[in-house]
Amino acid sequence: MLGPLAVALGDPAGIGPEIVAKAWSRRREEGLAPFFAVGNRGSLELVWDGPIASIESPDAALDVFDEALPLFEVVDTEAVSPGCPNLGGARCALDSLEIATGLTRSGVSSALVTAPVSKGQLYAIGFTHPGQTEFVAERCGIAYDNTAMMLAGPTLRTVPVTLHMSVADAIRQLTTELILSRARTVARGLQRDFGIGAPRLAVAGLNPHAGEGGALGREEIEIIAPAIEQLRAEGIDAFGPLPADTMFHSHARATYDAAICMYHDQALIPLKALHFDEGVNMTLGLPIVRTAPDHGTAFGIAGQGVARPEAMIAAIRLAAECARRRLGA
Repeated sequence: MLGPLAVALGDPAGIGPEIVAKAWSRRREEGLAPFFAVGNRGSLELVWDGPIASIESPDAALDVFDEALPLFEVVDTEAVSPGCPNLGGARCALDSLEIATGLTRSGVSSALVTAPVSKGQLYAIGFTHPGQTEFVAERCGIAYDNTAMMLAGPTLRTVPVTLHMSVADAIRQLTTELILSRARTVARGLQRDFGIGAPRLAVAGLNPHAGEGGALGREEIEIIAPAIEQLRAEGIDAFGPLPADTMFHSHARATYDAAICMYHDQALIPLKALHFDEGVNMTLGLPIVRTAPDHGTAFGIAGQGVARPEAMIAAIRLAAECARRRLGA
């Protein structure tokens, strides 16, 4: 039986509380599995007048989910004001993430969904991880290089090999070994969490026209092609390097299950262009299922009642689908 999902509310001054509450309001029409929020009650009450039921344990969420949004409460030490982040809110967001991760690791929640946080605010309180992805991986005892950040929408999945760094640093850090590690994780994740028996991986080039045979750069020849050759030797259906500017039209997308991209924007621009309101960020390679909406805190619209919950709904739905597959495995 699928237990409830843990949904960390993220920064209490951002749109996380609003989109989680709106997702609960649409639970029936969207067919969402039971979930409970982890975070500050005040941040919810400021943006929503719906029913909230405090719970002491995740199991209690199943009893109240039909009638109220279950809340595993985390106390914020400072007053919450939508759109105005502060250090107290960052501590609350980190505590919420820590608790939700722990509950999922222990198995009392079936999956982890994380609302957006402010990295700048977290860094100001001593947070040393680049983001929530790296934090969750560490708490799960998994080396970050053995995970992969997948961006998923209805018609496209993309995975950046290098992440939050300058383009210059991304080029310096790109190695055959890193591509291999990410691609292997993606192949296993597509099998385990998406039920794809023989995943097809399209591998992007780094340079324009995938290097034009070395005329526009040699990374495709010296770094990327050897990784593809090794993946194919291991039985993984990987192909490329492909020019990135021709990988994302509808006909091309039909030929692969995930696109392996060399740097952050190469993966995120096409996903957000196609599926901005329903893109999901999923961490592959973890012993738990973890998803998140693929957008930020949106402090500029927080508290105005206009935040759209589609990406949060998609993140909750995908988390439940993957958790069910793991239960059946």
